[in-house]
Amino acid sequence: MFYGLATKKVRSAKVTFRHVLEDIESLNRKAMNGLYDLSAISYHAYPYVADKYVLMASGSSIGDGYGPMVVSNRPMETDDLKGRKIAIPGTMTSAYLTLKLFQPDFQPVVAPFDKILDAVRERSADAGLIIHEAQLTYDREGFHRIIDLGKWWKTTHGLPLPLGGNVLLRSLPPDIQSECCRLMRESIQYALDNHDEALTYAMQFARDMEQRLAEKFVGMYVNHYTVDAGDRVPAAVQKLLDLGHEAGIIPRRVQVEFVR
Repeated sequence: MFYGLATKKVRSAKVTFRHVLEDIESLNRKAMNGLYDLSAISYHAYPYVADKYVLMASGSSIGDGYGPMVVSNRPMETDDLKGRKIAIPGTMTSAYLTLKLFQPDFQPVVAPFDKILDAVRERSADAGLIIHEAQLTYDREGFHRIIDLGKWWKTTHGLPLPLGGNVLLRSLPPDIQSECCRLMRESIQYALDNHDEALTYAMQFARDMEQRLAEKFVGMYVNHYTVDAGDRVPAAVQKLLDLGHEAGIIPRRVQVEFVR
């Protein structure tokens, strides 16, 4: 998504960017303090930062019939998750919120997203909630899928599952907000139009992932929803957050607000 900006293929006379690489849960926490002008966050985090940030129409990661998964060392039924210890990548992730909606009764064990499978392997958790490329590699490491939450969400609600998006500080002048939105959209479109070079750039952040799997993973989460959220993504985000509030997971209801 950020290839065009990071390599200055997409430029602006108004703004420049300093790129900071951190895991999504760290970005969620820092957004609560309004640390960055523009940041990626989990959609679950939006109610906690909506006073400081507005959502961007470009940059969403959406699972359309697929998404975060719960896996274990041995075959288990979904009912077996009740009361179990489940390793999660953070309590503000959209994956965690979706799992809580699916199965409210479990014991969360917070771990870095890339250490979830280790937690299950070492039996510090009975199951693990996996995001990122582990969704494509869990079976080759001997794990068993219990539930694909993106598939469950689509079947239950008829909507894609909103996972992450980008936000801008509300305090930024309107012309700067518009410019950032333009740059974000053009950066994503540039990467889609120049797929091979963008993938080569992204591979340096792929944690030793083989290129074939990286290409598949990118194809899952960088798509037309990423270029522009349209009407469907805001509807899905609102549904997810409303259900979270009704379930008592999110303390207050918010109206999602996207800028273009």
